[in-house]
Amino acid sequence: MIKEALKEAESRMKISLQALEDDLAGIRTGRATPALVERLSVEYYGVPTQLQQLATFSIPEPRQILIKPFDASSIRDIERAIQSSDLGLTPSNDGKSIRLTLPPLTQERRLELVKVVSHRVEEGRVAVRNIRRDTIKDLREFEEEKLISEDDLKRGEEDAQKLTDNYVEEMNKVGEKKEEEILEV
Repeated sequence: MIKEALKEAESRMKISLQALEDDLAGIRTGRATPALVERLSVEYYGVPTQLQQLATFSIPEPRQILIKPFDASSIRDIERAIQSSDLGLTPSNDGKSIRLTLPPLTQERRLELVKVVSHRVEEGRVAVRNIRRDTIKDLREFEEEKLISEDDLKRGEEDAQKLTDNYVEEMNKVGEKKEEEILEV
């Protein structure tokens, strides 16, 4: 029973870690990466659709993203979505594809992005701690219902704490790595 609760907690923590990694991939560094735009929501025939479902991406140069829509008629919709996003990029299109050229980041902008990364990492840590809290609450309920002993409860709480510490540490590493990427000139 304790093992199942801890397995459930670990799988939820893995999902939180993956969500953080995906979220941080969308934060701009000095290099072009499709992750910057692939999750943008594009109004396509009246339906919000992720850009990754409408186009292919390539990186012809280190600071440029080339977007080739599957349907050429969607170019205007894609351009509109990019311009209305908070990326601060101006798309240029040649009728068949869209090019996004990333300007170099200023030091001030880099420091702002580091703050954003720190905030998102903290949100991830809070999510992991909430999972720990839920797990411990479940274990205490098991003990109240006499399904496990008090000693089992203590061991379960310690294991949940160790699991939490591991995932918080992983999140910190992911955040530090992203901050290094951003500050890299």
